[in-house]
Amino acid sequence: MTSPMDLTIKRTDAVLREVSRVVVGKRDELQLIMVAVLSGGHILIEDLPGLGKTLIARSFASALGLNFTRVQFTPDLLPADLIGSTIYDMHSGRFSFRRGPVFTNMLLADEVNRTPPKTQAALLEAMAEGQVSIDGETFPLPQPFIVFATDNPIEYEGTYPLPEAQLDRFAMQLRLGYLSENDEMNMIRRRLERGAQPAQIAQVVDADGLMEMRQSVEYVTVHPDVVGYVVSLASATRGHPQVEVGASPRAELDLVQMARARALLNGRDYVVPEDVKALAIPAMAHRITLRPEMWVRRIRGEDVIAELLRRLPAPRASTPS
Repeated sequence: MTSPMDLTIKRTDAVLREVSRVVVGKRDELQLIMVAVLSGGHILIEDLPGLGKTLIARSFASALGLNFTRVQFTPDLLPADLIGSTIYDMHSGRFSFRRGPVFTNMLLADEVNRTPPKTQAALLEAMAEGQVSIDGETFPLPQPFIVFATDNPIEYEGTYPLPEAQLDRFAMQLRLGYLSENDEMNMIRRRLERGAQPAQIAQVVDADGLMEMRQSVEYVTVHPDVVGYVVSLASATRGHPQVEVGASPRAELDLVQMARARALLNGRDYVVPEDVKALAIPAMAHRITLRPEMWVRRIRGEDVIAELLRRLPAPRASTPS
């Protein structure tokens, strides 16, 4: 009989194979996204236009059997356009709630930094609590609920940088970068061979199946020494001379949960320090605020986390007792 963990590994491999049929290269990045999805986290991809961010989100939604909604974040987007609004029904004489596009399984918040902070803030409750509140009433969102946001880092006019509270809701931030020349050749060749037909992604699981996969992550144990390592990393960011605001407790929780998911995908029922090291930068770098003068010196959050990983002693890799 197949165990829940083995079944999750099998399903995950199938999902990644399907997504890789459409998304050329970026195997490591796709695995990181899968880790975030399994751990119940939200994903922020900050990168240049035309690198396949939307394609990746849509492909994962198709393979996972999730309802997918794309919202183009623009300067005139209002909170009601996102979460919905209360309208008056003349026939019944009552007010009713009209659900917005946030009521979905996977929400693609495209160019999330193009909308004002008021609308950005409309996502805070949804991302943290899986619900929205309007006119004193709370409405639960479908489960699973995943926000897959994109952010263009090179255009500053007409954009609104994400505040710390918003960034802290994202379990992971990634940058895709350009493909290698061979992968770009492969991408173009696939398009020519496919013709005018859109790329097809086969559904591997459904929403209930993904919830079962997430539950299997709970079987992965974490040694107290590894927990201490995560806490020491977060604590070191708070006392770092280049950092104004360090990593939050939510960052620690997300890092531990993603480390459990990574361990599972590597066939282990326990976390090792390498799981933490592999995920520390995507999990923490976007959640620390550097001192203003660091911008002039071109020091980024990734640099600070990388330095701490080199400096702080990691516990020995061992199975839990």
